[in-house]
Order: sequence, then C-alpha cells, then structure tokens
Amino acid sequence: MGDEGKKKIILALDVKDMAQARHWVDLLKDYVGFFKVGQQLFTSAGPAVVGMIKDLGGRVFLDLKFHDIPVTVSRAGEEAVKLGVAMFTLHASGGLEMMQRTVNAVETTAKQLTVVKPTILAVTILTSLGQEELRRVGVSEPLEEVVVLLAKLAQKAKVDGVVASAKEVRLIRESCGDDFLIVTPGIRPSGAKLEDQRRVLTPKEAIDQGANYIVIGRPILNSKDPVKEAKDIIREINSFGRLRTSNNFK
Repeated sequence: MGDEGKKKIILALDVKDMAQARHWVDLLKDYVGFFKVGQQLFTSAGPAVVGMIKDLGGRVFLDLKFHDIPVTVSRAGEEAVKLGVAMFTLHASGGLEMMQRTVNAVETTAKQLTVVKPTILAVTILTSLGQEELRRVGVSEPLEEVVVLLAKLAQKAKVDGVVASAKEVRLIRESCGDDFLIVTPGIRPSGAKLEDQRRVLTPKEAIDQGANYIVIGRPILNSKDPVKEAKDIIREINSFGRLRTSNNFK
C-alpha cells in the first residue's frame, strides 16, 4: 500500500493509560504517520508515553495546546524539544509575542542539542466550536474571519502552521500560501458519527481543500477492524492526486 496516505494520518491516542496507548501504537504503527498525545493521556502517563511511542518506531504529535504567558510557553517548547516530539501545539490566541518567543526558544534549543526542530502548530478555533459558542465567549466576528486572522498572526510569528477545521483550510491557503502547514482535526470517514465535532469533513474532502495532515481518532479506535479502517483511509487519501506533504516529513 502506498506510503503517502499513511504519512498524512495522525492517530489521536485518546485513551486512558500507557497500556492502552502501547496496544494501539503496536497495532497501528505501520498504518499511520504520527500518534497524537493529548491532555488526557499525557496527564495519565506523563513524558514516558512519548518515549514509548518513539521506542516502538512512531512519531509523536504532542497536542497539549500551550496557552500561557510567553515565558511559560517558550519554556514548555524547550521541553518538547528535549522530549523529541515531531510536532507540538500552542494556541494562536495566546498572542504574537508568545508564539515568537516559543519559536525562538525551540530553534535555539534544537541547535544546542543538535536535533531536528519539532514543527510548531498554532491552534486556531477548536472544531467543537461553532458561531454561537464563539458569541457566548464574546467573539462576534464571523468564525471564518477569526480563523484566518489567527492563522496570519501565527505565520507572522514564524510558526510552521496551524491546526484548523478542514472547512477553513481553503481560506487559510488563500491567505497564507502553499508553504504553510495545515493540520485538520475532526476528520470523519463517510458514515461515521460526528459526536462532539461540528466542522468536519471526510479524509478525501480535507485533502481536496488543501490539508497537509489529518487527525483521526475514534473512527479507527472504535472500529471492529482498526487495521482495515486505517487501510481504507490510506486508500481514500491515495486515490486523490494532489497530495501535499510538509518538507519536514518527506
């Protein structure tokens, strides 16, 4: 099976503990490009889960969505470098200075340790949020405009790319260009339940819109045959001609 589709899949390890995480990494390491470690798993298993994934041959997308004062987030970024993760996230809404200081700290630390700098991704608007939810927290501008504004701010800060709904990918592409990395969560294969996601597309639709990578969790983890589900998604991605892949991960 072609390798390009596999490279684009980030499997969300939304599981409770190290044992469950190890099971899924061992089962699916040959069918996905990255394993996403989020707040639940990292709080449960700690940094050791990153080492486990790397030891089994996987690459880690550390999705802790750092959002704090600039010095705190920049120091967290330094620790992400030391952990050896391939990607990590911070919130674009943390502001320009927060993002710039983190980019500089990560680049400096990677050079000092002579390691590859992890890709830094800025979260725009969570895919669980819609226009009404934004209004409730005091944001009256159209959701799409807010996403593009945050993406452009992240690009100004020299962040590598953003995490954004597939439904805003085309707008981000038009505003930030083809070299800006876009990772899209909330991906659901045709017929899958939406659950708590709102702004979702299928894998092929996301790639069609211009996404570089797609995050998929429950549709694979809850499948009766997870390996087959992953293979089907790879096949769907490979069937689409315009495959975009970041230079960092070729």
